[in-house]
Formats: sequence, C-alpha cells, structure tokens
Amino acid sequence: MIDVLPQKAAARGPLAHARVAALLLGTLVASGAFAVPGEAYAAPGESVSVARQLGGRVGPIIGSALACRDISRPRVQAIIEKFQVVIREAATGVADRDELTRLLDQHVAEGRSLVTSGRMDCRAADRQLADLEQSLAAPAPTRPNLPGVTIGPTSAVASTMPAQILPPAVETHGITQNHIKFGMVIPYGGPVKESGRQLKIGIEAAFNRVNEAGGVNGRVLKLVTADDGYDPARTLDAMKQLYEKDQVFGFIGNFGSATAAVAIPYALERRALFFAPYTGANVVRHDPPDRYVFNYRPSYAEETDALVRYLVKIRKLQPRQIVVFAQNDTFGDAGFAGVSKAFRTLGANENAIVRVNYPRNSVDVDDAISQLKLLKTPVRAVIMLATTRAAAKFIEKTRDVFPGALFANISAVDGSALASELMLLGPRYTEGVIVTQTVPGVSGYSSLALDYKNALATYFPGEPADYMSFEGYVSASILIEGLKRVGPRFDTEQLVETLETLRNLDLGLGVQLGFGRSEHQASHKVWGTALDASGSYQPIELD
Repeated sequence: MIDVLPQKAAARGPLAHARVAALLLGTLVASGAFAVPGEAYAAPGESVSVARQLGGRVGPIIGSALACRDISRPRVQAIIEKFQVVIREAATGVADRDELTRLLDQHVAEGRSLVTSGRMDCRAADRQLADLEQSLAAPAPTRPNLPGVTIGPTSAVASTMPAQILPPAVETHGITQNHIKFGMVIPYGGPVKESGRQLKIGIEAAFNRVNEAGGVNGRVLKLVTADDGYDPARTLDAMKQLYEKDQVFGFIGNFGSATAAVAIPYALERRALFFAPYTGANVVRHDPPDRYVFNYRPSYAEETDALVRYLVKIRKLQPRQIVVFAQNDTFGDAGFAGVSKAFRTLGANENAIVRVNYPRNSVDVDDAISQLKLLKTPVRAVIMLATTRAAAKFIEKTRDVFPGALFANISAVDGSALASELMLLGPRYTEGVIVTQTVPGVSGYSSLALDYKNALATYFPGEPADYMSFEGYVSASILIEGLKRVGPRFDTEQLVETLETLRNLDLGLGVQLGFGRSEHQASHKVWGTALDASGSYQPIELD
C-alpha cells in the first residue's frame, strides 16, 4: 500500500479528496499503468484493489453531481468515462469488471444520498466536481514524481476528508451484519384475516427462497408482523411496535386502504420504506409520489376502469344497467372514482351511477340489497368493491334477486378465497362471477408462477396457490432485486435511489416492471378472470 501524500492532502483543505482522486485518476488513465506488466505503480495482483479504492473516492463525487439538476450531465459523463477506462485496465476478467462496476454504482448511490438527504448542497457538489475537472485537466505527473505511490485512503488521509463525502459509518436502523428486518401490519382476526395471512405467506416464501440461497449480499431477510385487526384506530400502535420495539428497517405488504392512511404519515416522518402495500387507493399514489412509498399493484381506479369497459364494450351492457356495491371507506371511494372516470370517458352520465354501501370490516349487506331492490331499471351487473366475506354474502343473497346478473369484483376481494366461499354454497353461485387480478393465473406456467408454486411447496407444504399470496411473492421479489442492486452497505436513501432506477425488470410475469423518480408503481397490468362451475378461474380478455 502506498500513502497518497497525506500531509499535502491535509493542507489543501475540504477539496483534498477531489484533488487526490483527480491526481490518481488522471495519472492512471494517461499512463495506462494497469496495462503495463512489471511497470505499473500497483504491483501485479493489486490493480483491482487500487481501482476499488479509487472508486470509493470518485464515486461519491459523481453521485452528488448527478443528484443536482443544475450540473450538466456531459460534465459528469466525462468523469464516468475516465473511470470506465480505469476499470477496463484494472480488471483481469469479467468477474473483476463486474465487481468494480457494482462498487462504483454503490459509491455513486452514496453520493446521491448526500444531496437528497440534505447532508450536502449542490453548490458544494459543483465545487467538488469542478476541482476534480481542473485537476484532471492539468498535465499528469511523471512516474519519478510519484515514487512508490499507491492508492488507498490510509487512516491519515481519511481523517482529513470532509465528513460528507465519506460513506456512512453508523449502523442503519433495522440492518445488522447478518440480517435486514422488515415489518408488516395485517389483521390477525376478523373477516379479512385470511387475506392478511395469504399476503404474509407469499412474502415469506420469497424471503425464504433467497435466504436459502445465501441471502441478499450476505444478509438474511426477516419478516415481523403486527396485528391491527383491519382497524385504523389500531394501526398506529402496530406501526410503532414494529419500528420502535422490533426495530424494522421498513415495511412491506401492509393490508388495507384506511389503515394505510394512518400508517403512511408515520413511515414518512421516519423516512422509512413503505413498500407494496395491499391497496389500490390514492392514499399511496400521490402525484408526485411520496419518496418512500412504492407500489407494485395497479390502482383500484385502473381495475374498475377495466371492468366498466369490459361490461360496456365486450358484454354490451348499458351504463344505467351497472350498479356499484362498495365498502363505505377510502377503499370503496377509490374504486368508485375509477367507475366514474370510466363513465365520463364513455360519455355516460357519472351522476346517474347507483352506489350502495356496506360498513367496513363487516358482512352487513342487507341494507345495500334493499336499496337495489327499489330500482326501476333491471340490474344487469354489479361492480363490487368489497372484501371476501362481504362479497360472498352479497352474491349469496342476490343470486335470485337479480337473475343472470354479472358480479364483477376487483382483486382486493382475494379471488381464491371468494371461490372457496362460493363453492361452499354450491356451483350455481359461481356463475357470472368475474374478478380482476394484479398477477397472471396461479394455475398457469409463467416462469414466476412456477417459482412461486415451487416455493410454496417447499416452505408452506399443503398451502394451495392463491392470487393474494402470489402478489405477496411478486412484491417481495421486486424488493429483493432492489436490495441486491443497492449493494451490501446502504441506507433507506440509497435503496430509494436504486429502486427509482429499476427499469424494464423482467421477473417472468409476461410484463416488464419498473419504477422511476416520478413513477412509484411497478405494474399497470390488469388481468381478467371468470369463475367456472368447478370453482376455477378461467382467463378472459378485458378489452
């Protein structure tokens, strides 16, 4: 190891880091030091180590500059290209090149987070980049001027570096040397407890699968759950239990819309990741998106829009023949907004839509049915914004009241559980039942569906494939991909930055997934299914 003029670096003040990085980067690029056996500044076998340490100096400068919109991209790209030359010269094979590229990406993410978290302003980032550019523009020193020089921040040099350009040294909340802990708030009891259980199974199946393969960058993933009973009044206590007592890093798969309205402000105040909640409501879909909130699933508005178009364009129903049965809360409101939008798009009168409600977290559907019986126009289709047991109870009690009617449900109903409930009543109750899905058929043979079913058989033997647990598996798989890409040393800010760069992710669903800075919803795909007399779902084309 060679000390990079530590005393001179200390004398240069807060920009010494950029100048030393430029000195070394410029020298290596100009001389091709890595490429000349026996004549390199780094001894044979040390080239990768030298480049790795140089990346730790240059990467944060690149990242902080990229986080500032007023810094032109060509300036940053020029630095990136120079370091790419260093990587090519240092790497002895594909594995070394991939490692150096991954580590550079990690350091770039660290630099980004310095700006996005407020630890560095863009003026400082610009000065740092300018100093690096100026030093690179100077003539490269000859070898006699750098006798025995090595690259690597010795303790003396590191102590002179400004704090804001050093990687974070403190342990991140919820992350230890051996594990990353996530929290999940679900109902343990009540009419939707099975939905929460299925989501948990799907997420744990994905976590178990990656843990058995060695974890993510050497850490195992853990899932800790808390019960709020699907009651918003209990959600805050459940969130506090997970974050403050159980010390989770972030949250995944929280169940419910009204409960999300309570949970999200708590997560945002703590800058904690709130990933793939099981809700299509707008409370998790702000424009621009909340920085720490990421969705997998399409919105309820997208699902109901698809149903209205299917009923009108494919089934040839008149808008006045379609009514809405909804849970009386933000979940029902979100789905109803999609129905209204679809009516407007089709030129129908949205004010004429009949909506009947039932109380949330109940199966009290009698009042809603009584209201529908008073209608003069025959009911040909019911768009249902309901949970499983309420939906099943409504279909049971109206099958003979509205003969031949279609019962069109969105995915929140949990299609598998609904099919089981209806089959207990008899095959005739499955007739005309439609459910939109946010994942492809669990009986299908897509790559991810096969992976999911294999994981179920391994870790939850005897559990049947279920649309809800499949969604949990997909959501967890996306998160795992983000964790793999962010690298072994990260915090929430860096993970968010990495997730926002996930583009065209192909997990084997048949559609590509991804996020962006202004797009925190991975999928907009809605699949259509219809129950047959055997209680199985068959695919239908929605448009």
